[in-house]
This record gives sequence, structure tokens and C-alpha cells, in this order.
Amino acid sequence: MGHGYSADLRVWIYGDIEQGSSRRAAARRFGVSASTSIRLAQRMKKTGSLEPAPQGRPPGGGKLVPHAERLIGWVEAQGDITMPELAAKLKDECGVTVHPASLSRFLLTRGFTVKKRCWRAKPSALTSPRTAGLGKTAASPACARSRTGWCSSTRPPPRPR
Repeated sequence: MGHGYSADLRVWIYGDIEQGSSRRAAARRFGVSASTSIRLAQRMKKTGSLEPAPQGRPPGGGKLVPHAERLIGWVEAQGDITMPELAAKLKDECGVTVHPASLSRFLLTRGFTVKKRCWRAKPSALTSPRTAGLGKTAASPACARSRTGWCSSTRPPPRPR
């Protein structure tokens, strides 16, 4: 995402326009586009400020927020529910279509984590921070012996000789 020009540059450009320079001449003098100086002058006339407008989406919104209690209830009731299953359930019961990745991000921001288990153990399950550790299953000894715990992307590099 782009960023706005600094406050002092905005003041210099607008000050030059106030001193009688044209908007395009002020833009050339300070090395910005003509549209930037034109918008600055319009912004000052309209709002009385040269501050940039806020960028991005305001926090706290989204279509999942009204269904937060229901989603958390489903996950706590069935800890091993997958994101596609959760998305289908939300669509069937609430009529809200959402991508499984969005559900995952939504639950992660609320403190839920994906518990990774050994490859021979049961599939990954979402766990709540309040219930983490209550349904723990230990990996089998054979699994612990056969796996090093590193995947190819997280394995540390070889030591220098």
C-alpha cells in the first residue's frame, strides 16, 4: 500500500500555492505530480486540513463478527473440525459464504491454534487456549523414533566445518 507525503512537504506545497504560484508550478517546484498539489489545495478548501485521509479497512468489521459466538461454540464442541467443514456448516446454517482461510485467520486472532501432532497420530485439531492440553494424546514411541521433528522448510542448516 502506498503512503502519503510527509506533513512538512504538504505544508510547503500549499504555502507555495497560497503565495500565488499555480498548483502545477508548485508541483514542479517540489517534484510531485500536478494532481497531488491540486488534491492538496482541494483538501485544504474542503476540510481545512492537509492531513492525509486514513488508509485501509477499519478494524473490527467483517462478515464473521456477527457469527463469532456460534463459530467458537462449534469449534469448542468439535475440536477436530476442519476449516472447509466449518465453512460449509456456516453456509448451511447462516447463509454466509466464506473461504476456509478466512475462517482460519478469524479463529487465530481469537486465540485458537492448530495443534500439530505426529504424522501417525490423529489429524490436526483446533484447540482453544482455555482447553489446550485437556485432550492431549501422546505420540506413539515408534513415531517419536522415526521422525526427527523437523520438516524440510524448518530444518536448521548444516553446521559449518
